[in-house]
Amino acid sequence: MINNEIIVFILLAYLLGSVPSAVWVGKFFYNVDVREFGSGNAGATNTFRVLGKKAGIPVLFFDILKGWLSVNLTKFLSNHDLIIDVNPDLFLELSLVFGLSAVIGHLFPIFTGFRGGKGIATLLGFLFAVLPFAAILSLIIFILSLLIFRFVSLSSIIACFTFCTFVILTENNLALNIFACFIPLLSLITHQKNIERLLKGKETKVKFGKN
Repeated sequence: MINNEIIVFILLAYLLGSVPSAVWVGKFFYNVDVREFGSGNAGATNTFRVLGKKAGIPVLFFDILKGWLSVNLTKFLSNHDLIIDVNPDLFLELSLVFGLSAVIGHLFPIFTGFRGGKGIATLLGFLFAVLPFAAILSLIIFILSLLIFRFVSLSSIIACFTFCTFVILTENNLALNIFACFIPLLSLITHQKNIERLLKGKETKVKFGKN
């Protein structure tokens, strides 16, 4: 049942996801708005592209942390233990809602005029908190795909489809299965421009070893 406390925590998860680490790191330490360069996204990938790994690594870490922390807001619910004992399905659903709220916050951050990133790093942190094994498997597939194809966008999409397939095959839970199907759909929507560039052969490849 949705009550005022849950609504407050959903808003907190959204605000947590809205923290624009890429924009703030760029402006405070480099006097650069990463949204005005590269792909124009306020995310870790574009931060690596525009400002290098010294800026990209902390942005990536914090964006992942946002997703993980948002799910763990469930621990602060007044009836946390009761929900786990009496209605574990509700607890899972709340975890998914809080995590998705953080991802939406990253995509449309209120602090920077609703211009955010693609949400993949925040989604990863969210998935680590809910389904860690599936998240680790997806991360491994992402890294392998990146090493093979050298496209962050393509690797992210492949990893999202891997997550979906694995969850559907291993989890006998309707809410999780529906959620899993949503993940690759989200990746296709947020990477629409990247897909167009991939089809045209214009997508930027990762150059390993570059500062």
